[in-house]
Amino acid sequence: MNTRSHGKLRDECLPVNWFIDMEDARQKIEAWRREYNEERPHYSLRYLTPMEFIEKQEIKPEISTSGQSS
Repeated sequence: MNTRSHGKLRDECLPVNWFIDMEDARQKIEAWRREYNEERPHYSLRYLTPMEFIEKQEIKPEISTSGQSS
């Protein structure tokens, strides 16, 4: 986890969660991490979620320079 992630965790996750024990904390923090990294829109991905960004990418076929198809 990088410094920016630590700040986001501290600012967005910890103030809204109460933890019963360490296992509860692990589960809640992992759920927050997954949502933060995989489900929320990202500025660097033009405000798309990672899955939306992947789905919008065009898959370009490889072009063989040898004249043979792969």
